[in-house]
Amino acid sequence: MTGIVVIVAAVLAQVMLVNQLPLPAGGAPDLVLLAVVGVALLRGPVAGAVIGFCTGLLVDIVPPTAHLAGLYAFVFALVGYVAGRGAGGRVATVVLCVLLAPLLAAAVGGLLTDPRVTVATLTEQVPVTIVYTLVLAPVVIWLTTRVRQQQPRYTI
Repeated sequence: MTGIVVIVAAVLAQVMLVNQLPLPAGGAPDLVLLAVVGVALLRGPVAGAVIGFCTGLLVDIVPPTAHLAGLYAFVFALVGYVAGRGAGGRVATVVLCVLLAPLLAAAVGGLLTDPRVTVATLTEQVPVTIVYTLVLAPVVIWLTTRVRQQQPRYTI
């Protein structure tokens, strides 16, 4: 249940706050990606893939949608699975997922002939988004794990 709360809070914060900020260089951090990674790190690969897929579907339908439907469902499902595996340790997994997600989204968008995927996007906007996301990663991952720890445990 806390995973759902974290994801919905991240989507709302992304759409209502972060995407509205006039940040330098035109990029924006991806809080939703970090929330998926944080929840997947706690829950494992299968739950991470399911949470990533459902989160991606939510991102695909929440306005403003300027991308192909299903794109983020695929990307976040794969990222959730990779994060849930967490094979290289927590820090390496977060860095890998932050690098993987925008590049995978651009690759799939390019394969589906999305006109927004250009060389300029890949060389200017994607690196800035990756840097912003990596800067916020420690805070968002810590908050995600902190929310999970605060959940009351019931015993029978």
